[in-house]
Amino acid sequence: MDLEAGIPQNYVAKKESWKTILTLAYQSLGVVYGDLSTSPLYVYRSTFAEDIGHTESNEEIYGVLSLVFWTLTVVPLIKYVFIVLRADDNGEGGTFALYSLLCRHARVNSMPNCQVADEELSEYKKDGFRMAPERSFASRLKATLEKHKVLQRILLVLALIGTCMVIGDGVLTPALSVFSAVSGLELSMSKEHRGYVEVPAACIILIILFALQHFGTHRVGFLFAPIVITWLFCISAIGVYNIFYWNPHVYKSLSPYYAYQFLRKTQKGGWMSLGGILLCITGSEAMFADLGHFSQLSIKVAFTAVVYPSLILAYMGQAAYLSKHHDVAHDYQFTFYVSVPEKLRWPVLVIAILAAIVGSQAIITGTFSIIKQCSALSCFPRVKVIHTSSKIHGQIYIPEINWLLMFLCLAVTIGFRDTKRLGNASGLAVITVMLVTTCLMSLVIVLCWHQSVFLALGFIFIFGTVEALFFSASLVKFLEGAWVPIVLAFVFLTIMYIWHYGTLKKYEFDVQNKVSINWLLSLGPSIGIVRVRGIGLIHTELVSGIPAIFSHFVTNLPAFHQVVVFLCIKHVPVPHVRPKERFLVGRIGPRNCRLYRCIVRYGYRDVHKDDIEFEQDLVCSIAEMIRTDTKGSNASKEDAEKEDKMTVVGTCPSHPILLSDEDTLDNKGSNSSLESAGTLTELKEIKSPKAIQPKKRVRFVVPESPKIDKDAEEELEELMEARESGVAYIMGHSYMRAKQGSSLMKKLVINFGYEFLRRNSRSPSFVDSVPHASSLEVGMMYRI
Repeated sequence: MDLEAGIPQNYVAKKESWKTILTLAYQSLGVVYGDLSTSPLYVYRSTFAEDIGHTESNEEIYGVLSLVFWTLTVVPLIKYVFIVLRADDNGEGGTFALYSLLCRHARVNSMPNCQVADEELSEYKKDGFRMAPERSFASRLKATLEKHKVLQRILLVLALIGTCMVIGDGVLTPALSVFSAVSGLELSMSKEHRGYVEVPAACIILIILFALQHFGTHRVGFLFAPIVITWLFCISAIGVYNIFYWNPHVYKSLSPYYAYQFLRKTQKGGWMSLGGILLCITGSEAMFADLGHFSQLSIKVAFTAVVYPSLILAYMGQAAYLSKHHDVAHDYQFTFYVSVPEKLRWPVLVIAILAAIVGSQAIITGTFSIIKQCSALSCFPRVKVIHTSSKIHGQIYIPEINWLLMFLCLAVTIGFRDTKRLGNASGLAVITVMLVTTCLMSLVIVLCWHQSVFLALGFIFIFGTVEALFFSASLVKFLEGAWVPIVLAFVFLTIMYIWHYGTLKKYEFDVQNKVSINWLLSLGPSIGIVRVRGIGLIHTELVSGIPAIFSHFVTNLPAFHQVVVFLCIKHVPVPHVRPKERFLVGRIGPRNCRLYRCIVRYGYRDVHKDDIEFEQDLVCSIAEMIRTDTKGSNASKEDAEKEDKMTVVGTCPSHPILLSDEDTLDNKGSNSSLESAGTLTELKEIKSPKAIQPKKRVRFVVPESPKIDKDAEEELEELMEARESGVAYIMGHSYMRAKQGSSLMKKLVINFGYEFLRRNSRSPSFVDSVPHASSLEVGMMYRI
């Protein structure tokens, strides 16, 4: 399939030096391919477990090798390397990257606070965003999706199912990889003592693995690539040895004829054994999910030049050994280690355990990342996110999720005690994620790449058929372990959908009960509202209007600050928002009201500032809006009812504002500070030298400039005066209850489900950084 013609320019790998490409390819081996490279530990063991009976001839062995070879070729190589990797979202990959692309091109975003201004973000259109030709199938499909809310919910649920299965994979893969690695300890024990050592050893390794997560992958990242490279070299070298020593003609089984003969002869048993063969592509999704850390070309080079040939040689070597030892798989049930020369077994065992830990580390980090993305898009309860690296934004640690994953990993390891059922469970989780990716990719081909619908149908037919066959073989083993990812996905999907539903209903209540500026202005004389010194920062989810919680506050306590800012922190369906496009600032009502709205936009992979710099940037952005505003006091009364014009303002370093230490002004005077600023319109930030002493208050000085009219200058002076008086944070604390007459299901979801999750979730990162002495919570009951 030729997709190159319809792919936007940025989908093609950027021109990079070969040194950079090779460096990234080297690093990707330790982060991306740890899970995929350890699959030879358990593929043959799971395949020959029971489904195809005892192997009396080489036909079954050759057939399994042929299926493994073509599965590795069709899914990771053709599907992911040559097609799916091109569907990046501004360099980011994964299930939510595909969903984000569809949200932008078809406008099916489930979050209601989207604005037209968000579509003007450079990252929003960077991926070659363009309208589909009129009367084309893409335009009709786009209109259908935008019109029917049911289809939008189905698309959201599909993306959430893929996400939940990734979380399930984060539970099962560490257990399967570590347990398979330590199974080599059985070789040195008698049959009656086998099974008593590998479970405790696997549990100890898993506990150590999860206990080390808080250090971050960057602390031990330099060890990952050498371990995986050493492991790949070992399995490929052992494979070459076994091929030449036991069966040099095993290469003939790479023909698809042997796969056909295997399925025709074994029939139901061969079909059920596909669940074990499926495990050879475990970890393929990581190539796409971890795309944001590397480049397309580096991932392609690492897979095609190192990983793919090493895996093929490893599987061929095991098949060559089994072709001369038919009963080994059923006598020992750990075919990888018995195919290793006896003198090398202990060193290989150590390397295998280290490689399993590396592979587990990759999927655990990926689980952290996808949960952060879901939380940013209001699809998962808020959790504490710790950034373990100051250089790589994707390296994070989530304590609650880490310990939950550890508990679940230990539970399935102790509960199953064998790789067969662990493999059945892991295989179903992996193939479900791949099916979701195939479905979303078919929509991306039509809606985003504007390719023919027949090309999309061909994509879903070819890859969907192969994956559906594996899926059916895994699903039929429901009682033999495959029920675990289904139960995990159901639990996480329920949590995510309840949280998303409650968040949506809360926002709809805010929209329906927001008040106008005219109501607030007319209320002043009647209840005697008093304006106090300082800035009042009202945290709200609304992007327009005055929230009901503020009217609730004013009517009960008729006083608010001389400057009021309605702050909305929202995430947009792009991975990153540039600092110069971070703030949308505008007035609410006439200039003399001193009411402002500030919308702070973050991508789903952006890091929110949680220190005093955010407050400084916020005040600076308002000041810049005042300085550059040409509308001024000419706003008519009708404008008070409308959503005023919003101005895009960058963070503090990108726009002029003068900061000065209070003592510096007292010693040098404001004139010297103005002279040090250069031109009057080009202002700088003057920082005081570091010293071990209490923090000094920062003053904002407004320069005299002919470009600033008198009203704007007065407004700026009042803003700076209010800033020096202090900032008070007013945050709403809403309690939600289903209104009378609601259905029983809605009452259960809102009164118990959502409220339980809200009480046990973290506060927004903005709230966590608010000084306790300057914060004020306003409680209000929402009847949904």
